[in-house]
Amino acid sequence: MKKTAAAAAACLLALTGTELRLPASAETLTAETQSYYAAWKETYLRKNPYVTDADQYYVFYGDQTYAEAQKTVPVTVSEAHGYGMLITVMMADYDPEAKDIFDGMYRYYLAHLSEIGPHLMAWQQSDNGSALIDTNGADSATDGDLDIAYALLLADSLWGSKGTYDYLETAKCMIDDMMKYEISHVRWVPRLGDWAYDPDEEEKYRNRTGAAGGWPEEVSSEDYLISALRSSDLILQYFPVFASVSGDDRWINVYNASNGVIHEKTAFTKYGLLSDFLLPNHVNGWSLSPPNLLEGEHDGAYSYNACRTPWRIGTDALLNGNPEAVIYAEKVNACIREACGGDPKKISAGYEPVRGYALVSYGDLCFTAPLMISAAAAGDTEFHDAIRAEVLDIGIDSYYGNSIAMLCLITDDGGWLVPDTEKRIGDINRDYLTNISDVTLLSGWLTGKPWKLSDWEAGDMNGDGRLDARDLTLLKRYLLDKAQRETVPAQSLT
Repeated sequence: MKKTAAAAAACLLALTGTELRLPASAETLTAETQSYYAAWKETYLRKNPYVTDADQYYVFYGDQTYAEAQKTVPVTVSEAHGYGMLITVMMADYDPEAKDIFDGMYRYYLAHLSEIGPHLMAWQQSDNGSALIDTNGADSATDGDLDIAYALLLADSLWGSKGTYDYLETAKCMIDDMMKYEISHVRWVPRLGDWAYDPDEEEKYRNRTGAAGGWPEEVSSEDYLISALRSSDLILQYFPVFASVSGDDRWINVYNASNGVIHEKTAFTKYGLLSDFLLPNHVNGWSLSPPNLLEGEHDGAYSYNACRTPWRIGTDALLNGNPEAVIYAEKVNACIREACGGDPKKISAGYEPVRGYALVSYGDLCFTAPLMISAAAAGDTEFHDAIRAEVLDIGIDSYYGNSIAMLCLITDDGGWLVPDTEKRIGDINRDYLTNISDVTLLSGWLTGKPWKLSDWEAGDMNGDGRLDARDLTLLKRYLLDKAQRETVPAQSLT
């Protein structure tokens, strides 16, 4: 993966004087991020003490160990495992133990599979003094599965799948199971987990909506669980990658629908803040969740689930220049900057999403760190630098905050990795889509804008080894022809 990117970067630099951002390595990650990783690893990475034949690793998220509590206690969740696998594979060029740790995490995942989606991960494990056992239902949580599958694709790109473990095949199985059990085939957005899967969802939808479409105003609690969306699962950057790897273009439906949710909640609100959970309404839009839908009184607010969205969506803005993600980042950055007066120490652990006021008087690292990414995506260098300094100053805080901050620091350093998959013609921003965003990017670059091209070779439409106006014309023509082939209205390419 790194060799290919380096070769493309060298070629582009020779042709144009413009450099490409390379994948993470010991040379590109800052000393601050490397130090943060060492502390994160020492604090949260644990071995399963009850398995001795082949090490299993997990990320400890609990308040107490079994030895401290002298009773069965939760020790990790699939969300934590996804973070751990992402962090480990992205630090592979820095940590010589990374592959061994990753394989140990892979073995732990295989030992704790969901009883519903056979390749998805059971969401929680507890220590009962003799084993780490699945607790509170051996079913999945979508966010953990999304991250684990993406991490496996990165492992395949870095280490290959011809050794002891076939990372790629496992990732493909996970992607297929996520599409079946964790994606709504009515709304094309992620479900909360495979436990919310309803094989009759499409029939129920058709029977209730009639000609108008959408859910009725009055829905049952069962419908809420089937239809609810966790906003932090709108990980835009993953979905086209999954489509490319699996060959299942329904993941493009997920990408488009997720973009639609972000557009609705950003374009028509002042602050652009997403709530922890959203519910479909009777006009085919999305409404804030009522309190206590799933986790607590702030389920309809920008709280401990949605706090991740500035990182999740902001990463797509930084990597791919997705216009919806950029607008989201700009609005969120402006909202929080105004609310805290530009002082990261005053960032609150929760906000009311419509009016933008703070819900509590205290802060939390898991809220602060992701805003570093939205500030970067919004081009607000001053606020970004202040937030980064605050993140580093907080230091060891909690599993949740430190794991999110670790991933945000990697992203902020330019170290977020993208797996090698089949290239698509014209996919200059390497988001695994070829669309108007690529035309806009190439057009701006050709007119002198300092925009980065993630894969300039994909834009070399005539194969002459350079980018010029002829490639722009051919890219436009390609998209027009593609639109006609698919019998859908072509977007304006002028």
